[in-house]
Amino acid sequence: MSELLMRLPLSKFTFTGNGTVRARRYKHVSSCQCVLAEDKRRVVVKNGKDALDICRVVNGMWQTSGGWGRIERDGAIDAMLIYADSGLTTFDMADIYGPAEDLYGIFINRVRRERPPEFLEKVRGLTKWVPPPVKMTRSFVSDSINVSRKRMDVDSLDMLQFHWWDYSNPGYLDALKHLTDLKDEGKIKTVALTNFDTERLQIILENEIPVVSNQVQHSIVDMRPQQRMAELCQLSGVKLITYGTVMGGLLSEKFLDTNISIPFAGPALNTPSLQKYKRMIDAWGGWGLFQGLLRSLKQVANKHGVSIPTVAVKYILDQPAVGGSMVGVRLGLSDHIEDCNAIFSLVLDEDDVNSIREASAKGKDLLKVIGDCGDEYRRA
Repeated sequence: MSELLMRLPLSKFTFTGNGTVRARRYKHVSSCQCVLAEDKRRVVVKNGKDALDICRVVNGMWQTSGGWGRIERDGAIDAMLIYADSGLTTFDMADIYGPAEDLYGIFINRVRRERPPEFLEKVRGLTKWVPPPVKMTRSFVSDSINVSRKRMDVDSLDMLQFHWWDYSNPGYLDALKHLTDLKDEGKIKTVALTNFDTERLQIILENEIPVVSNQVQHSIVDMRPQQRMAELCQLSGVKLITYGTVMGGLLSEKFLDTNISIPFAGPALNTPSLQKYKRMIDAWGGWGLFQGLLRSLKQVANKHGVSIPTVAVKYILDQPAVGGSMVGVRLGLSDHIEDCNAIFSLVLDEDDVNSIREASAKGKDLLKVIGDCGDEYRRA
């Protein structure tokens, strides 16, 4: 990004055909900020008077929705407490992730009973609202948010991340304005987005809706957010929270030097996330090219005495505009606590970054193949 753009105050932006950003003047839109807390594990996301500090490594709860193995309730809650006790205190869920919000409600009550108040103050529950394509009336939006508040057993949602399926329906602006009103009433602490593209993020900011973040798919394979989205985020202050950062586990030693084209010869792609991100690898360049990327990551991991997933997450956390990155949790079935905590002390040097960047760049430009952030959910 040019020094001139970095110095422009309160700008709004036009996107040209070649994917670059042209700045012009914003009206009545203040930039939001994201600053590292004294604890380098945490980051404070701010927009005006709205502020929320979160752990930079976020526990993703999509895995509770089915397809990853049976979740036993009490064991899942115990696992959430173990994650939180280890310092991984931010959990991400959605109204459509099966029992995720209910599990959080039980978990937060155990925290209230069994942990000191200062511990409770560090726990965060980020949820998403994925509404059907109906008219976004005030009552419909409010009733929907009240369901999540009840399930999570909180008076005010820490963060409500909003998803919208169809941009041809401008009702997303109505919904976001109602969500902003609910925030002002104290029912939501921060309003955010998930899977919005750069063009729509610009429109939302121009409508003076104080979103603090946009949750998008972002990994060493899928670098699309760094091509258009990150520049707008840096100029406006909106932060990225990333998911798919370890590609459902594909970015790991488990899949290094494997040939999954031969039945039963390699690890099974037996979860929704493995199947989803295998399709991303196919679009990016295929399994053979992916093996070269894994070998490069393994060299970096061996150099630092950490795992491939630790390197993969740290690389994305170091990208411009990224505030936090998601690692999925299979509560009560397996954990990645050691790998996640190693992220905070890992420092990638210039040789590491160049090696990873070179391996990543060998694949196709997914912005050209798929489109901008979130377009994978909106293409027929």
